Amino acid sequence: MKTSVWNIKEAVDNHSLLKEAATLLQKNEVVAFPTETVYGLGANAKSDEALKKIFTAKGRPSDNPLIIHIASIQQANEIVEEIPEMAQVLMDAFWPGPLTLVLRKKAGLSDVATAGLDTVAIRMPDHPIALSLIREANLPIAAPSANLSGKPSPTTAQHVEKDLAGRISGIVDGGETGVGVESTVVDCTEAVPVILRPGGVTKEELQRIIGEVKEDTALHNKEAAPKSPGMKYTHYAPEAPFVLVEGSPMFIQSLMDEKKAAGKKVGVLTTEENKEFYQADCIIPCGQRSKLSTVASGLYDALRAFDECNVDVIFGEVFPREGIGEAIMNRMMKAAGHTVVKEK
Repeated sequence: MKTSVWNIKEAVDNHSLLKEAATLLQKNEVVAFPTETVYGLGANAKSDEALKKIFTAKGRPSDNPLIIHIASIQQANEIVEEIPEMAQVLMDAFWPGPLTLVLRKKAGLSDVATAGLDTVAIRMPDHPIALSLIREANLPIAAPSANLSGKPSPTTAQHVEKDLAGRISGIVDGGETGVGVESTVVDCTEAVPVILRPGGVTKEELQRIIGEVKEDTALHNKEAAPKSPGMKYTHYAPEAPFVLVEGSPMFIQSLMDEKKAAGKKVGVLTTEENKEFYQADCIIPCGQRSKLSTVASGLYDALRAFDECNVDVIFGEVFPREGIGEAIMNRMMKAAGHTVVKEK
């Protein structure tokens, strides 16, 4: 399969290249496109044929439901049974933006999109290209991250091309994404909303708008069964084993020295503040510790960069769990298979 790449950096209204991408979506083909979080792998949410192509291209488990991207509340009303008052408040506060809401689905919505659940996850992305593409196609667009299943999510079109060229019909190149980690997923089907996945909207921001917010127990207890089926899978992993280290840079260096003495090639995921401290075969900062939003936006690119270093093992610093740090650590824990070494 030939994968077309459309480079769209300027104003997008009525863009001829975007029309080409939208036409492919209407023909039930799969097209990757940028959002404010990561690149999404889009297909017609109304077509089982199109949705199955997403799972095939990614190698994604079929019990992992898809998030439906919309460009208007009218599109939301076409796929959900109702919009509770709490959900409407969240929409008003955070849409368009990196917040996904889980609501009761309307009868007739594809079981392929929802993995057979009676709920559907929807969001309105805060990216002009994404919104224009959805409007041009005149369809709700199902779109998980545009990467091979298990790999770090893509924040550039080049990441998508490396993973999926020849497996999908097209890629809309809109440059680097902004937030860098996926949307926050909130279950709005219960009296008290539940965070199923931390992301671009923080728990603190949610609480300021609607008060009490719970978290799925599986977010902090790997033995618990997650409410969202997709959360049970390993994600975001580089090719080499990735080990998180809760300790000082000196302790991390001592762990690397042990591996180097055994003839291993080592890498370290660090920050701009600490990068000069380490001696390793591959030293990659993912942002500034003093500004965690830069860590979020640089995390996936950094994890992918280690694959070019051909290291045998990667050690990573941990980050505070406040604010966006909760989403950062959620992704890093999954990339590490929940392996954490603690300094005594």
